[in-house]
Amino acid sequence: MPRNPKLEEFEIETKPTRSIRRGNVSNFFYDSNTGAFLGRTAESWGKIILFYIIFYAVLGALFMICMVTFKEQFINPRVPRLQQDRGLIGTSPGLGFRPLPPDVRSTLIWYKGTSYESYKYWEDELIEFLKVYKMKGQTAGAGQNIFNCGFRSPPPPGKVCDVDIRAWEPCIEENHFSFHKSSPCIFLKLNRIYGWRPEFYNDTANLPHDMPHHLQTHIRNLTQYNRDYANMVWVSCEGETPADKENIGVVRYLPYAGFPGYFYPYMNAEGYLSPLVAVHLVRPKTGRVINIECRAWARNIKYDRREKLGVVHFEVMIE
Repeated sequence: MPRNPKLEEFEIETKPTRSIRRGNVSNFFYDSNTGAFLGRTAESWGKIILFYIIFYAVLGALFMICMVTFKEQFINPRVPRLQQDRGLIGTSPGLGFRPLPPDVRSTLIWYKGTSYESYKYWEDELIEFLKVYKMKGQTAGAGQNIFNCGFRSPPPPGKVCDVDIRAWEPCIEENHFSFHKSSPCIFLKLNRIYGWRPEFYNDTANLPHDMPHHLQTHIRNLTQYNRDYANMVWVSCEGETPADKENIGVVRYLPYAGFPGYFYPYMNAEGYLSPLVAVHLVRPKTGRVINIECRAWARNIKYDRREKLGVVHFEVMIE
């Protein structure tokens, strides 16, 4: 059979091409002539690996420096980024009460004065709420920076004022917060606003005209011999209607009729506890719902029932 010259030419041209490709691939993985591996010599691989180690080390260091700086400047866990006017809480604190009813929609404190099972819920709620005050020396960070404050001895930087729970007597756990005597104790607290400083009504000659007369008299008597007591966020609790005013009876405030000024400003220091006012209803009328409104008094505390600023409402009924 005659040979096809074109076929011979094709075979002669393609065979060397295949051989060259196989050689290129094997030389890429390892070149025995130069000792190169994957196209680079050992020296070349060493230089490029060293370069990337230094490059990523420097990049990682710069990233850590940026993160530390950012955290110190913007992510301090004890300093909110948005404060007062820029924050959601605003500049005027609200007023809260304890114990809270089991139904969040209700503000009625109801029980039978002679039944332990009836007032047990309210007692347990106050025990739980005040637990941190009673065990303050056992909580993390507390006890080490507690300072015995006074009107002339505010806390040093980094320290927090002590809250003396003995000053609430008879509104203490050992006395069942006086619920068993049909004369319950209700605790009031101001909401915390970082950096907020109260502007006191410390001029007894210029007290607000709508401040209850009994509170004005109390302020003048208290500050007559010691002006330091004027630096207080005052508190008043009254019946809302004439009938409520009559039924509420005598009201005592422990330890003061307000929150001492040396607890402010609140700076979120370790172990800080908000000051409390125990409102003792000495002998309220039984068998009737008594509507009570408590208000906080300072020049920069807004009074708004609808927005619940500077005021709190609750009802008490004792059978």
